[in-house]
Amino acid sequence: MKILFNEYPKCSTCKKAKKWLDDHEIRYDDRHIVENNPSKDELKEWLAKSNKPVRKFFNTSGRLYRELGLRDKLDSMSEDEQLEVLASDGMLIKRPLVVGDDFVLSGFREKEWERQFKS
Repeated sequence: MKILFNEYPKCSTCKKAKKWLDDHEIRYDDRHIVENNPSKDELKEWLAKSNKPVRKFFNTSGRLYRELGLRDKLDSMSEDEQLEVLASDGMLIKRPLVVGDDFVLSGFREKEWERQFKS
């Protein structure tokens, strides 16, 4: 299984998630989500794999999300427009964002990760 671990290295949640992967001996490719921001096409592909609304990909507790007033703007935007915004800055993306062959996990919820990686 090939895993892509999109992270912001200074993020405490990302550090915790990375430790969890290491402790469970799960191999992954590491990607700095700000220096190497996912493209709109990548995000679109990952969104389809996730079976979640694009809104779940936004880092709603982030400073940039609040500065841009996205909470009030997202509902009036198309999915395509929302993906454009996400692709504009890695700090807008909920992290870590883990992409496998047939799944996507956004954020770190240990029980969800345990279920995903046990199968």
